[in-house]
Amino acid sequence: MQTQLIESDDAVVMSPRDRLADATVIWLHGLGADGHDFVPLVPELQLPDSAAVRFIFPHAEQRPVTVNQGYLMRAWYDIRSLTPEGRDDVDGLVASQHRLVAYILRERLQGIAARRIVLAGFSQGGALALHTGVRYDEPLGGVLALSTYLPLRAQLAAEGNEANRSTPILMCHGVQDTVVTMQFGLQSRDALLASGYSVEWQQYPMAHSLCPAEINRISQWLQQRLV
Repeated sequence: MQTQLIESDDAVVMSPRDRLADATVIWLHGLGADGHDFVPLVPELQLPDSAAVRFIFPHAEQRPVTVNQGYLMRAWYDIRSLTPEGRDDVDGLVASQHRLVAYILRERLQGIAARRIVLAGFSQGGALALHTGVRYDEPLGGVLALSTYLPLRAQLAAEGNEANRSTPILMCHGVQDTVVTMQFGLQSRDALLASGYSVEWQQYPMAHSLCPAEINRISQWLQQRLV
């Protein structure tokens, strides 16, 4: 897939070079990174020339993060401690959820069907993708959640939207992850499955990162959804 890169203050956008996009992946980076973090991954996905997918890589806002001594960094929400409860910054999650929904609506106004939009993210970005995907009021193309967890699990039953109950969710996690332990990922997977969500779980012999086998599965999964 031939692409062109456009940068703005709030995001990096990679669009098809020679045709209009008919699908979109909104990909959210992890804590302390920015939208450039996963741009180099797109060529590694080796999507076919027939693909017309726009990738949007937003930059999180700068905010103080409690577990990092209150240092200002790009973060989708605050993390007060590394416990499940300490990761549940409701105000930050809701604010970033509204911003992510605005990106979805912008794509909808450009003619991209909701079922052709995938929310993706790594670590904290993956948590926001899951949080938003299960609450969105139109069926999406899928949610890609890498090395992450579902925040506010206790609110899933009350806030989950039936529109995305059958939306495909791919969760990938490293068995050696010490940043977001696999236990958090498994607890999130089980909570989603218990609530009737369609979850595929893949685990890999890696830490808090990506590996070639995982990238290959992501490519296959995206092509099943969007190509």
